[in-house]
Amino acid sequence: MGSQNCIVDNHREGAEVFHGDAICKKKTAELLRELGLPLGLLPLEEVEELGYHRESGFMWVTQKKKREHNFRTIKQLVSYAAEVTAFVEHRKLKKITGVKTRELLLWLSVVEVYIDDPSAGKITFKTGTGLSDSFPTSAFDPEQS
Repeated sequence: MGSQNCIVDNHREGAEVFHGDAICKKKTAELLRELGLPLGLLPLEEVEELGYHRESGFMWVTQKKKREHNFRTIKQLVSYAAEVTAFVEHRKLKKITGVKTRELLLWLSVVEVYIDDPSAGKITFKTGTGLSDSFPTSAFDPEQS
C-alpha cells in the first residue's frame, strides 16, 4: 500500500480532488460518462476521496473499507479495495490497482477494462494473468448492478 500512496501523491498536484460520498459518487459517474464507460462500473460505497489528474489521465478513489459487489446479471463477484487507481482514456481504464474478480476459487487482479467497439455492446476485462473476458455493457448499468 505504501508504494501505491506514493503514486497517488505524485499525481495529486494539479489534480481535481473531491471529498465526501455524495460529491465523489456524482463526479465518478460524470467521469465514467465522459470516458464512454458504463456508470455502474465502480459501485463504491462510503467514498472518501476522488482524484483525477487530467493531464496524466490518473484517477484514484478511496472508500472507507474494501467492498465486494456481485454483478447479478453476469454472476460475477468483484472486490474493490479501499483504494482503487487507474490511468484512464476514452473507453479504457488501464494499469488498474485495487480491483479483483473471482474466477472459480481464485481472486484475479483486473488490470485493464476497455470497450473496443461501442456498437458491439461489449466491455472487456483483462486480468494480470493475461486472461480476458467480455460481458454486455448493460450488465454494468447502475440499475442492473
